[in-house]
Amino acid sequence: MRRYGPAVLLALTGAAVLRISLFGDLYLRYVQPGLRPYLIVSGAVLVLLAAATALAGREHGEADEEADAHGHSHGPAGPRVAWLLTLPALALLLFPPPALGSYSAGREAAQRAAQGVGTFPALPSGDPVELTLAEFGSRALYDSERSLTGRTVRLTGFVTHGEDGTWYVTRLLVSCCAADATTGKAEIRRAGAPPVDTWVTVTGGWHPEGGPGSDAAWPPVLDATDVRRVEQPANPYEKR
Repeated sequence: MRRYGPAVLLALTGAAVLRISLFGDLYLRYVQPGLRPYLIVSGAVLVLLAAATALAGREHGEADEEADAHGHSHGPAGPRVAWLLTLPALALLLFPPPALGSYSAGREAAQRAAQGVGTFPALPSGDPVELTLAEFGSRALYDSERSLTGRTVRLTGFVTHGEDGTWYVTRLLVSCCAADATTGKAEIRRAGAPPVDTWVTVTGGWHPEGGPGSDAAWPPVLDATDVRRVEQPANPYEKR
């Protein structure tokens, strides 16, 4: 059976990729939606390679048996420990890792790309206005016209806790996949802190601190008027 080890490993990996991309939305925990077709193709190719490898292994085994019948042996097929390589693929197939959460967000320091202070497009009319954490943070930090002033905004993310009882609504921002994630967050005031990693939608008004582009303006602050628990969205990340 050891001759089929590579085929089993390829099949398990391909099945895992197809499971998260073709039969559900689990792939959104790891990559952007636009990469789904590439995952499906990759999973299918791995399964086809597994079939081809298994067929080649069968033919090789028949050749070995014929050689043994004539007194010629090719030796063992390989170390048994190689079967341990199937464990990560099997784990991905049966127990897909969860989306990144508060632990990943907490590991990143409050580092922000250097941006110039300037103007932003007008916000949509009507309150509350739905904003991503990235949009809210950019306007709070760099908008010279203070377009958030007097507006009611709504933010959705998971809860992280800071020092001295502070808490944040947080979202991880990705360009391609979870490996390049950075953190966007807003400090929430005038509301009690839900448990860490709880997903919430927070409605309230921007509380300006510091001048545009200053260190004092980070992280942006929202005075909450309503905090509601929600289910984690299918795509837990925001596009950076």
